[in-house]
Amino acid sequence: MLGQASVFAMDLRLPTALFGLGLVLASSAAHAIDRKDVLEQMKKSRPSDLQVLIEKPDAGGLLTIGIYGIKAVGSDSPLRQYKIWEEFPADLNIYVETVNCSPGNPLRIKRTSTAVYVRNLNPGGPVSDINREDHLVWWAACVPEFAGKDPATLRQKALELGYSTLIPERQQQLPALAPKSPRP
Repeated sequence: MLGQASVFAMDLRLPTALFGLGLVLASSAAHAIDRKDVLEQMKKSRPSDLQVLIEKPDAGGLLTIGIYGIKAVGSDSPLRQYKIWEEFPADLNIYVETVNCSPGNPLRIKRTSTAVYVRNLNPGGPVSDINREDHLVWWAACVPEFAGKDPATLRQKALELGYSTLIPERQQQLPALAPKSPRP
């Protein structure tokens, strides 16, 4: 009989403990950081050299795309490496990308979590909603004094810099490289 009483008492302790845990979790959720506070913290953590290229409405807030940390790859190379800051209303992504600034092969290599896009660009050529981000990024990385300017207005500058403005734009999509798994 004593054994049965202790089993019964143990049965009551588990639901009571779970109920108490539920109260603790509910009260901590009430003290959770407000979504607006998180967004403000993200904005405050923006790099000092961030050049905002795109700001537009997105579901629940504002989408901000910027570029920072631009540096030449090698001493006499047309390649530039930089970081893209993608700030969504509820998310932040940072990607390391590369552009080729040479007049013979202007391109952007864009990375996402699922794919790598190699995009041949036509600086000074037609700009639409489809390629606007690519051109904004390319001009910011290759000709920083024109960062943030409407790329559709830069045809004459592209010609002065030696770009034909007649290059066909193309895109190749490659799978993103999977992270290496640890060896056993």
